[in-house]
Amino acid sequence: MQHSDKNIRLLNSWIFEPPQEEDPFYETYSVRTDLALEATEVVKAARKEEIPGANVEVIDGEYAKVTRMGILTVQAAKALGKMPGHYSTIEAPQMRTRNRDLQEEVSQLLAKEVERFLKRIGPDDPVLVVGLGNWNATPDAIGPRVVHHLLITRHLHKFAPPELAGGLRPVAAISPGVMGITGIETGEIVLGLVKQIKPAMVVAIDALASRSVERVCTTIQISDTGINPGAGIGNKRLGITPETLGVPVLAIGIPTVVHATTLVNDALRIIEGENAKGETNQAPPAPKTRFGKINLLGGGQNQATEESQEEPETVNRLAALSRMHPHQKSQVIHQLLDPFMGSLIMTPKEIDIFIEDMAEVVAGGLNAAFHPSVKLDEVLKYLK
Repeated sequence: MQHSDKNIRLLNSWIFEPPQEEDPFYETYSVRTDLALEATEVVKAARKEEIPGANVEVIDGEYAKVTRMGILTVQAAKALGKMPGHYSTIEAPQMRTRNRDLQEEVSQLLAKEVERFLKRIGPDDPVLVVGLGNWNATPDAIGPRVVHHLLITRHLHKFAPPELAGGLRPVAAISPGVMGITGIETGEIVLGLVKQIKPAMVVAIDALASRSVERVCTTIQISDTGINPGAGIGNKRLGITPETLGVPVLAIGIPTVVHATTLVNDALRIIEGENAKGETNQAPPAPKTRFGKINLLGGGQNQATEESQEEPETVNRLAALSRMHPHQKSQVIHQLLDPFMGSLIMTPKEIDIFIEDMAEVVAGGLNAAFHPSVKLDEVLKYLK
């Protein structure tokens, strides 16, 4: 069976290299997430206490909620599996309803959060925007789509008279693709551009992996820690970070996928009687048929017993799983999904629509944050 060049590029870009060793956070909690907010929720639920060195501020809006978090100590960073720095997370659960008023509010919230980070540079300092991802794979195309909608001004700002250039920051942008297409590390491309055009800040936009289906294409994370391309699907690349580039890096991520192992783990927690808050409920009774109780440990066929007889003393699968360490459960799930499904990631079937909507929202917010002459209440008008 012959494969098209496009399919070969997709294969190379998404699974060009096998996943690297698991990170300590995943080994401890069996949870894959790129969102600092979700990592905080997982650790707090497991420890039943606040995390020292992690400050959280929550701001509620009409359509969306903003959570500002500072990871201020090395201990907090290790506990959460995230780099020390500042994170702002915008959650809009109704984003997938395509409500125009909601989209405008989220764009305005994003603009205000980005402006907080832009205070580190001057109002006329140049910015380089990097749209990370593969434009041939829809769940990974958020970066290139945002760049497509951005108001690019570096080439105009340089030659425009002062009276016309006022309120417009010099902005350059690039969508470098992925190593499976170019054969070049994305970090190497960005580093070369930084050395050549010398921006005051780099803004990197990428797709993320979430542990919650509800947060897919409804959440935006902004951080000053930089980003590691491909980390969401287990690939370790040269980081686009302040340390590697030598300039401040603002990372903007939108979760577009969920790992299958995460969904299976969550389903097991529900079966075992653990609710969404991490509290343990009474375990559900063994399922019954008209022939009696089902022995879930049975090999090929379910074994039924007389209702009058007692439950067999054999430990069923659910009981065995409930006594396992979370990482052991993960290994069992990987064995079930191997050899081809161990790294399976999932995305909504309407992902093409959601990606375009999120790209417009993010681009509108960035346009308003970069260029003071763009009014906040008109951010989405610049995208059509």
